[in-house]
Amino acid sequence: MRRDRAAHAADGHPVLRLRERSGQRDLEACVGVLAAVHKADGYPVNWPEQPGAWIEGTDAIGAWVAELDGRVVGHVGLSRPGAGDEAPGLWCEEAATVPEAVAVMSRLYVAPDARGHGIGALLMGRATREARGRGLHPVLDVVSSDRSATALYERMGWQLLGVAEQEWEPGQRVVLHCYAAPRPQP
Repeated sequence: MRRDRAAHAADGHPVLRLRERSGQRDLEACVGVLAAVHKADGYPVNWPEQPGAWIEGTDAIGAWVAELDGRVVGHVGLSRPGAGDEAPGLWCEEAATVPEAVAVMSRLYVAPDARGHGIGALLMGRATREARGRGLHPVLDVVSSDRSATALYERMGWQLLGVAEQEWEPGQRVVLHCYAAPRPQP
């Protein structure tokens, strides 16, 4: 198991650690955190029939969890572009590149009782480093009503590529804001 980042509890401060998501126990913990996030924030908009499979996603590149004092409190995934992802196409147009050069950041969430420690930003940074290490540019879509998420992305310098509308279920139209990570500095 590789340790990505750890803080030390020398003086009673919480211990924060980022690591790769691993095994069924992590997945079950992530489902529990997701349920708390859904109850507090309405993310995801539609609760998945199989939340574990939803968290795992499709065509995954990697996934990471954040632990605070040994308890899983956050998650982020990175995958190849798939059907329904709007940001990859917008980024490909803007950067004159191909979908194979893009990674989609998704399934980013932090437990409501663990916020305020910069965990979302740390998870985003970890996924961004992984994407760039593979020569991929990270992008993401977010439902426009998720203002706290869009505020985080913008604070971190992510660029709004555009806005798209999708029909997720009959009669359910959603507006997505599509973002791309800042371009790497030379």
